[in-house]
Amino acid sequence: MSKNSLEVWLRGPLEGIPPLLQPAAHALLQAQEELNLLLVDFDETYLWERPSGLASVAFHLQHLSGVLDRLFTYADGHLLNPEQLADLAKENEAFIECMNAEHLLSRFNKQIEKSMEYLKNVDQDTLTEVRGVGRNQIPSTKLGLLFHAAEHTMRHLGQLLVTIRVLNPGIKQ
Repeated sequence: MSKNSLEVWLRGPLEGIPPLLQPAAHALLQAQEELNLLLVDFDETYLWERPSGLASVAFHLQHLSGVLDRLFTYADGHLLNPEQLADLAKENEAFIECMNAEHLLSRFNKQIEKSMEYLKNVDQDTLTEVRGVGRNQIPSTKLGLLFHAAEHTMRHLGQLLVTIRVLNPGIKQ
């Protein structure tokens, strides 16, 4: 069995990622690998379909990128900027520049790269610092936000997998 056939978390520590953030980094990279494989044979005509009221594939792709950006912003101790708020409001809409799966997947991959760079630069001594979430500044911690970013990404990946299978039962995976 080759090392690359193992799930990311079984491949060992990721260079440059602090030990306490390895699980979050592993989950984000696992999501990236699975999502890229999942969309290889995806039929674009299903991008905005909502079978049985499920969220569309496009929504999940937009949301995955957006939520990582927002949660890492909160982890950094900042409020969302107007552009982030506008993107949040549009996640369930087809914006002109995001009308195909390739563009949305590219956007997600760039956000994963940005997230991994962020994780490499986190000072572990700051992980328990309180961070506010949202307009109401609901208290969390830097570690809580980074962990939630990873688990939320995996949750939406699972939902996306189900949606794709419902839309295109013949897809391989």
